[in-house]
Amino acid sequence: MPVIAPWPVVQSPPGRDRSDADDATSAGTTVDHLTETYRAHYRSLLGLAALLLDDTASCEDVVQEAFIRVHSARKRVREPEKTLAYLRQTVVNLSRSALRRRILGLRLLSKPMPDMASAEEGAYAILERDELKAALRTLQRRQREVLVLRYFADMTEAQVAETLGISIGSVKAYGSRGIAALRVAMEATA
Repeated sequence: MPVIAPWPVVQSPPGRDRSDADDATSAGTTVDHLTETYRAHYRSLLGLAALLLDDTASCEDVVQEAFIRVHSARKRVREPEKTLAYLRQTVVNLSRSALRRRILGLRLLSKPMPDMASAEEGAYAILERDELKAALRTLQRRQREVLVLRYFADMTEAQVAETLGISIGSVKAYGSRGIAALRVAMEATA
């Protein structure tokens, strides 16, 4: 029968008592609050990632990684009501990173012969049936991010500005240009 060693007793550093350590562990987002946020907003965050990426598996990976990162940094989220905003920002940043890695990988691959159809063409044809998603992909990165956060995630202009780290005026400009470009792209496919 294995012997289980008792938990070691942690000594408080000199000048710091046990109540200070308890206060430090209680600061930040709790695991219960993060669990509730996961249950309530997983699908919306998955949808956000789906509009920024084009691969369902990558979207799921990005959202899971976002929750893992927020969980590990939950003590730094001082205001629990900002947990969702922190998760959205993490999803956007991880989506950017995934796209960068994908672009780098495509640059390093050899080009297929023009007469040969690749296996990806069939998979992408299925994903690109939705005209709106295809038109969103033609937009500039910032325009797409602003439109997705503003209209899909139903965020205010101020929330979008805070999430992307840009001014409200920039959000309005990117949104206006993005809608105009989206309108042109949608009319071109019609």
